[in-house]
Amino acid sequence: MDLSTSLYLVRPELILSFSSLALLLIAAWRQEAGRLVSILSVAALVGAGAYAVHYLCAGTDASAFEGLYRADAFSSFAKILIYFAAAISLMIAPKALEKMGAMRAEYPVLVILAAVGMGVMVSATDLLTLYIGLELNSLAAYVLASFARNDGRSAEAGLKYFVLGALASGILLFGMSLLYGFTGSTSFETIGTAMTGELSMGLLFGLVFVLSGLAFKISAAPFHMWTPDVYEGAPTPVTAFFASAPKVAASALLIRIVVEAFGNQVQAWQQIVMVVALMSIIIGAVGAIGQQNLKRLLAYSSINNVGFLLIGLAAGTEQGVAAMLVYLAIYVAMTLGGFICLMQLKGRDGEMKESMADIAGLSKTRPALAAIFAIFMFSLAGIPPLFGFYGKLVVFNAAIAAGLFPLAVIGIAASVIGAFYYLKVVKTMYFDESVDSIDVADDKILGWTGGALGLVVSPLGYLAIPVLGAVTAQAAGALF
Repeated sequence: MDLSTSLYLVRPELILSFSSLALLLIAAWRQEAGRLVSILSVAALVGAGAYAVHYLCAGTDASAFEGLYRADAFSSFAKILIYFAAAISLMIAPKALEKMGAMRAEYPVLVILAAVGMGVMVSATDLLTLYIGLELNSLAAYVLASFARNDGRSAEAGLKYFVLGALASGILLFGMSLLYGFTGSTSFETIGTAMTGELSMGLLFGLVFVLSGLAFKISAAPFHMWTPDVYEGAPTPVTAFFASAPKVAASALLIRIVVEAFGNQVQAWQQIVMVVALMSIIIGAVGAIGQQNLKRLLAYSSINNVGFLLIGLAAGTEQGVAAMLVYLAIYVAMTLGGFICLMQLKGRDGEMKESMADIAGLSKTRPALAAIFAIFMFSLAGIPPLFGFYGKLVVFNAAIAAGLFPLAVIGIAASVIGAFYYLKVVKTMYFDESVDSIDVADDKILGWTGGALGLVVSPLGYLAIPVLGAVTAQAAGALF
């Protein structure tokens, strides 16, 4: 394949790369241009997303750069979710960061650079491309976590994320070196061919280390230890970004490497994925019960939701992957909506409120905010008729269809534990005595985006099932 064709296939990444360089120059010349750079960054994400939509609709399925990168329906769908989540994260950030004294023009540039890395991740068909994309995303994320330099919690979050992220990268690199050493190639396709038949001990260790490194990136138990501290310490707009776009990218990368590189050894990785899924569901649910900080609660919610995602992957089927993608799309809307509601909890003194005690009786002082927050909590809990229920339904259906009935039963039972802490939030807002500590929000963008996402996860979301089902089936089919 010639260079021009390869450059055509990577146009989303090229748009974002050149945009980030141009915006970085604006940031260097005009430090006060944070809002302008944010608007232009959203425009760049929309442009890159338009190409991803075009590739998806056109059925593009081709490799670039001698097989290092693949543009197909799967990567296009994942990029649409990533760019959407990144754009929403940029739209809601400026006012909140300005109040913290942390809004600088470099912030949207870092988000754009992270989006470039995530785009490379979901299109990677080689271990080298995988690692380049992963590190580009991670390096930007470390800076974003510690972006509020005057806040000790933010600095601590960035340091923890950097140290534990470096450890996870080392584990991943060791696994990649074992795969290369025992197969003689870094290509997913060649590794998959070499894994046909009996699995050697070296390849088994390589598989385990790679899955462990990627489990850290999606914050799956038992590699979740960084998530609550980083989510709590990072600025809330950054946390909203971490909980959505990178989660989609890492999950999509995990799907691709499992299906394309390890697809011939389902028995080898299926047990690992099943155990990690159940641990994530249970630890995420139990860990959230005693949390009084809402950001930590949503961090454990993120771990819990990763467990449900992995149930679809454990099925090892095309239906299971399609179910994962459906769940990811709904999860992005629910999580962003939850954090948008959290960002509207501003006290009378102008400080952001994050504790459970601060939302006591919120339904009496801010009924609209309490109602939309309750919708997101009920949807995350998977309570019908909200759209979050459908996400869990398709994942469990895929597991049962693959013969994993016990896994589905345990997952359904464990989801009841998770419902407890979501209902606890609703109970605090509607039945506890009002403390009247939350002021009226003055950021209309938060209200509009929260309302729009609330409609997505409401019963109206079911109207999107025919389109969402067809697109996710097309994306999953590209891997099989």
